[in-house]
Amino acid sequence: MELQRNTDMRYDLQVIASWVESGSRVLDLGCGSGDLLAWLTANKKVHGTGIERDQNKVAQCIAKGLTVLQGDFSREVDDYPDKAFDYVILSQTLQQVYEPASLLYSLARIGSRVVVSFPNFSHYSIRLQLLFRGMAPKNEQLPYSWYDTPNIRVITLNDFRKFARDVGYRIVREMAINTHHHEVTGKIVTNLTNLRATYGIFSIEKDR
Repeated sequence: MELQRNTDMRYDLQVIASWVESGSRVLDLGCGSGDLLAWLTANKKVHGTGIERDQNKVAQCIAKGLTVLQGDFSREVDDYPDKAFDYVILSQTLQQVYEPASLLYSLARIGSRVVVSFPNFSHYSIRLQLLFRGMAPKNEQLPYSWYDTPNIRVITLNDFRKFARDVGYRIVREMAINTHHHEVTGKIVTNLTNLRATYGIFSIEKDR
């Protein structure tokens, strides 16, 4: 798989960018300062829209010439018609969503494919902390203490695969990677992925 190496994007975003076809209609949820949308617009000529809660990040996106709405994407997505987008992207945010099943249902309605990435709670460093320390684990992907974390769910690659099967999504593509939260470098994990990957990336669509 060819990634765009000369980029300042996070490694998981580089993987996601490589999955998006040129000229696609893209909705990026929680788009931050717009790194992914800006790269896709410049290099793959996508028709991109973003939704971001943070006002300062929205301003950064607009300064880059991007179309970005400020708001809560869990609510905003209900306003879009069916199949309004070819790709709906939710990167490193699923673990912070209150009703993930309901949200993914909405995303599969408005997008032909949904791409999600999330930190893997089953990484061996997490398992070892639970085993030897008996305390809520922390690492570079999940750096918060239990009392101040924005993450309200813990997800493993196996959890997401089972979820997709149970609720009727087809996994079109998946990638396990080793990288840190904001790193632009990383590597693909092919063996013992649920144990060794720090992040999972999945492309799903609703079973017809």
